[in-house]
Amino acid sequence: MTLPSNARTVLKEVFGYDDFRPGQAEVISAILDKSPVLAVMPTGSGKSMCYQLPALLDGGLTVVVSPLIALMRDQAQQMRAVGVAAATLNSNNTPEDNDRAWELLRSGELRLLFVSPERIAMEGLTASLARLGVQRVAVDEAHCVSEWGHDFRPEYRQIRKAIDEMGAPQAIAFTATADRATRNDIVERLFSTKPQIFVHSFDRPNIDLRFEPKDNPRRQLIDFLAQHRGDSGIVYCASRKKTEALAGYLQEQGYQAVAYHAGLDLATRNANQDRFLREDGMIAVATVAFGMGINKPDVRFVVHADMPATVEAYYQEIGRAGRDGLDARTLTLYGVEDIAFRRRQIDEKDIDQDRRAFERKRLGALTRLCEAVRCRRQMLLGYFEEVAPPCGSCDICRGQVALYDASIDAQKALSAVVRTGQRFGAVYLANLLVGEATDVMQRNGHADLKTFGVGKDKPKQAWLAVYRQLFALDALEAASEEHGGFRLTPFGDAVLRGQETVQLRVFVARKGGGKGATIGRPPVGKPLGDTEAGILDKLKALRRELSREEGVPAFMIFPDKTLLQMAEERPMTLSELGRIHGVGQRKLSLYGEAFLEILLTV
Repeated sequence: MTLPSNARTVLKEVFGYDDFRPGQAEVISAILDKSPVLAVMPTGSGKSMCYQLPALLDGGLTVVVSPLIALMRDQAQQMRAVGVAAATLNSNNTPEDNDRAWELLRSGELRLLFVSPERIAMEGLTASLARLGVQRVAVDEAHCVSEWGHDFRPEYRQIRKAIDEMGAPQAIAFTATADRATRNDIVERLFSTKPQIFVHSFDRPNIDLRFEPKDNPRRQLIDFLAQHRGDSGIVYCASRKKTEALAGYLQEQGYQAVAYHAGLDLATRNANQDRFLREDGMIAVATVAFGMGINKPDVRFVVHADMPATVEAYYQEIGRAGRDGLDARTLTLYGVEDIAFRRRQIDEKDIDQDRRAFERKRLGALTRLCEAVRCRRQMLLGYFEEVAPPCGSCDICRGQVALYDASIDAQKALSAVVRTGQRFGAVYLANLLVGEATDVMQRNGHADLKTFGVGKDKPKQAWLAVYRQLFALDALEAASEEHGGFRLTPFGDAVLRGQETVQLRVFVARKGGGKGATIGRPPVGKPLGDTEAGILDKLKALRRELSREEGVPAFMIFPDKTLLQMAEERPMTLSELGRIHGVGQRKLSLYGEAFLEILLTV
């Protein structure tokens, strides 16, 4: 089926977009053809439009299953902002909210109803929706239905039954991250008939990828953030305690930062999320409880202060940056402790051995991405079975990371592990190799070992890098959950005996230490001239004022991409303003004159 002739007209008049993003048209065509659909599309590719536009083109009710109340609320609010009848049913609704939603449902005016997976499974709701008639059910973040997915949620398993109870309307599902095993599981558990499956490119070329081994992590973070003053971003941490400590530290450094994790009381959590969504230049320091489906388009950076759990989780989390298509940057910090922590998590899970082996394989893929020796983007896309050339712009492509045959260095490092009883960690062993006779080492008698000082030709940081890479390569494992330290694996033993060789990355000392000294931000996009930058500042100030007056996030007035195009093209009439990306008819009538006034007076 081809798209109806009015599809692009509605796209422009309602949403302000001149054309579809890559991949959208074919998915929307299949949906309008009444086919069940599973679409795997990268974050920022416009998955939401694939169920929003059909709801307007063919009428009827679309029920959207969404994992978070905050996301449901924002999506419904965005739809209402462009004149589409939308509502939510959730536990945070007031009685008036619910009454209004049911009024629109009974009148047949409602086009989009957002509900949680828990609520859609309620028998009373499915029976009522069945009587009112449901055109289709759209399942967002569909990877949550699969145990093989990285955010498995058992309540998603009830969605198929709920669809059947509603009279088996068309089922459509969307996710940004699903490998082959996850896709197969989604099809089996969510669809009663085989869907059309669309797997689009996972590439997000506007997102810059960078990884660094931990070396004074707070300084590394501050160096990165120094180049993002005034930008909105997310910093992910592995623990709740760390989010609060790091948010406090960033506040002390002059940044607007809030903490977010599941342990905060609901009022604080919602207030912090609202600040992040509504205000410019906010940093959310969060656990992974924050962000699934976060719909803020102008997130300019994502930092992982600790190594993420899997490649899928990494991809999902960095995907919250640059959803508007403008340039965004990422930084992932990782260390031996992170790898050990993730391995320990897998070992402590109550899962069978096949699943444990699968989890270990996924962790191995992530550690290889951290310690990559070729293009990051190429490796990331390769994990999702997508072939790509080197990107030329990630940190490795820019810096040309060099490799060397490290078999002799590995044997020295592994020998130190064995000769000290396979119970000490990287710092102690690096001290031994460089010949640093600490008090503890002398008490242990290790200053007299043959390996003491055999690595004087390298700095201590180089040996720490060797141990980190050997750990990532599974030549070493944690000796004790309680006390840490290293012991050799069978592979490590083979390397020590000369039966296996290893290649490692050449160690390059981290330079500087002054603010912003080490990042080397690549040139991205076309820089604004002074005049355009001044106009943009004024447009953003007006946007902030309007968002405060209306109690909505600033991007719901106009996203950054729209304001940037206004500043660059400087439309002089309402008609010209209406041709700007993201300016639909309703927003033109609501805000056009106010923004045009600024453009005409500069």
